[in-house]
Amino acid sequence: MSEPTIAGRRPTVVVLPEGTYYWCACGKSRNQPYCDGSHKGSGFAPIPFTLTEENRVALCMCKHSCNKPFCDGTHRTLA
Repeated sequence: MSEPTIAGRRPTVVVLPEGTYYWCACGKSRNQPYCDGSHKGSGFAPIPFTLTEENRVALCMCKHSCNKPFCDGTHRTLA
């Protein structure tokens, strides 16, 4: 599998209501940070995550986090 496209160099911080979401892992979605199906044929797949209550989250935009879909600060180390 190839490397994901870096969609941004900072996380997207949002307050989301409870529910299931699909985070874009390939970096090609036009609806970042959420999947729009642009990964088809790339070997990537969206990462589902569920919130059981409204929560403020920092979603990874560099696509290299070790805690996907959440930001872990890896964007600070990318060239």
